[in-house]
Amino acid sequence: MIIGVPREIKNQEYRIAITSGGVESLRNNGHTVLIERNAGKDSGITDEEFINVGAEIVASHERVFAEADMIVKVKEPLKPECDLLKEGQILFTYLHLASDKTLTRSLMSAKVIAIAYETVETDDGKLPLLIPMSEVAGRLAIQEGAKYLEKPQGGEGILLSGVPGVAPAEVVILGGGVVGTNAAKIAAGLGAQVTILDVNLGRLRYLDDVMEANVITMKSNEYNIRQAIKDADLVVGAVLITG
Repeated sequence: MIIGVPREIKNQEYRIAITSGGVESLRNNGHTVLIERNAGKDSGITDEEFINVGAEIVASHERVFAEADMIVKVKEPLKPECDLLKEGQILFTYLHLASDKTLTRSLMSAKVIAIAYETVETDDGKLPLLIPMSEVAGRLAIQEGAKYLEKPQGGEGILLSGVPGVAPAEVVILGGGVVGTNAAKIAAGLGAQVTILDVNLGRLRYLDDVMEANVITMKSNEYNIRQAIKDADLVVGAVLITG
């Protein structure tokens, strides 16, 4: 199979869909890998590194789409990329089609085989390609939230950890899955008072066992959410909507 990896063109998307190790694995299994020139530059992977493990570097976006049997990306294709897709071509990337009717119709019209990373499941129902991104999102949410609590960023000048004589910030996390768990770890580690709300009592029992003493759990319902966010300094939305 010819596998094409184009440079991402979405604004502020700096990742590439494959590493040098991934290229080597595909080459060892007999596949051809086409990578657009400088596609890995913003991820710290040079064209030379890809060439050294057997990739072919091509000069244009258009050639990657024209020659590949399967396109592997990070983010959903934008309009110019949808126009390059071919009937029967496999598209493997994050798609999030549940919230994008226009993209869904474009992919249907192109008659491609579109496989969304976020919908790939193991036999036990886990989402192995979504979990790493959810881990990043949860941890980054606290980092970004802490920044925007600072006065120069328009916040109230609140330090998550507090200081001796000043109470720590109140952080409320809606959802106790992968995003919520990782957000709670970082917030608790910084010293904030953390509340996690979830509808799954089994999950709440697990979190109650493994989290630090400054993390409490609550059953998620409208009343408890209202009460929790009333005095919150930072609220993190971490509810998974399938698709």
